[in-house]
Amino acid sequence: MSDLFDYAREQRQFNYAPLAVRMRPKTLDEFVGQEHIIGPGRLLRRAIEADQLSSIILWGPPGTGKTTLANIIAHHTKRHFSRLNAVTSGVKDLRELIAAAQDRMGMYGQGTVLFIDEIHRWNRAQQDGLLPFVEDGTVVLVGSTTENPFFELVNPLLSRSRVFQLRPLSEADVIEIMQRALDDTKRGLGQLPIRLTDDAAAHLANVAGGDARSALNALELAARTTAPGPGGAILIDLEVAQESIQQRALRYDKSGDEHYDTVSAFIKSVRGSDPDAALYWMAKMLHAGEDPRFILRRLFILASEDIGLADPNGLVVVSAAAQAFEWVGMPEGQYFLSHACLYLATAPKSNSAGAIWKALGHVEEHGAGEVPSYLRDKTTNIYGAARENYRQAMETAYGDMGEYRYPHDYPGGWVEQRYLPEGMAPPGWYEPKEIGYEAEVKARLARLGKDA
Repeated sequence: MSDLFDYAREQRQFNYAPLAVRMRPKTLDEFVGQEHIIGPGRLLRRAIEADQLSSIILWGPPGTGKTTLANIIAHHTKRHFSRLNAVTSGVKDLRELIAAAQDRMGMYGQGTVLFIDEIHRWNRAQQDGLLPFVEDGTVVLVGSTTENPFFELVNPLLSRSRVFQLRPLSEADVIEIMQRALDDTKRGLGQLPIRLTDDAAAHLANVAGGDARSALNALELAARTTAPGPGGAILIDLEVAQESIQQRALRYDKSGDEHYDTVSAFIKSVRGSDPDAALYWMAKMLHAGEDPRFILRRLFILASEDIGLADPNGLVVVSAAAQAFEWVGMPEGQYFLSHACLYLATAPKSNSAGAIWKALGHVEEHGAGEVPSYLRDKTTNIYGAARENYRQAMETAYGDMGEYRYPHDYPGGWVEQRYLPEGMAPPGWYEPKEIGYEAEVKARLARLGKDA
């Protein structure tokens, strides 16, 4: 009797479920997209069809089919299929599930496939708790994540699993999925007289940004809230579609892949002197809610790392823009971000300021040499006796301090003099480029070397 009640309850729950849940494919033939991993002859498809699946991690943005693939695996496998959601489950739930899996294996010889949704939500200790049971075959793990597993999952778990990356669905894929929902009379909207115009379908697919769930939910909202026309048909045109779906949701997590990828693209666009691309990636960050001060910090670094002495004013411009931003705030503060971004993107480029890393590397490898005697500090302060007493004490300790040649006492403000530790050959770390202001620097240094 309880089975009948359970079935009735599940059926009612399914009927009230969102369209995206009802239309979830049950077989690989119903699955749309991701041909690179489940197309005919592909490894994952062969493993699912042969029920020879080993532990896998499904990685991809929302709405691309990770949970759907897990459901398909559940329908294909003869092993017991168990589910956990990492958001609501912890070690206690895992222990109970593992104990049941061990009992099934011991009593019936039946293996278990364990699907853990949003597995990246588990901390290191929770992930480690899973390792022995994946290792000994108690469970075959199917984990899904929207975050880069190579950053979010522990290495031992990754080494025992194969990662499959799902890509955002194409607009054609999303339109096909919506059309299937319109045609399906049992799970979809086929029982309703709906007419979806081509431009409305294209708009829903475009704004969904590869997320089938978003498109299906918008389609259902439009169908359920639009009154039938004079002929009885429910017309979903472009205007209705625009009302039914929110603005494009950017895939951007300030602590995840999209953050680092977008910042990387922004930096490389400024470095590559492409002002439009630099503005594009900065606009994406601002639209997604990135802290403008983070962007300004990146611009400060770029001003020295990639522009440097080719245009020393780059650092001045960013500093002024940062100060102006603090005084004005948003949204007008975006003018200052744009000003600084465009200045750096169009400025001549030099990475010669990176010479500091060469110097640091030398000190780390060889240690720091002693300061030549004539370069040492010979005063504790500027007052008479104290100064003379300190000079005498230093000479007693080190011998003759030698004579420091004060450059301003010589023509041109320069005199030949060793400034490196004794015995250290000039390393040539700073290599000025023949671009922008740094070309003048290079010429000046060349003249000094020639005069020497």
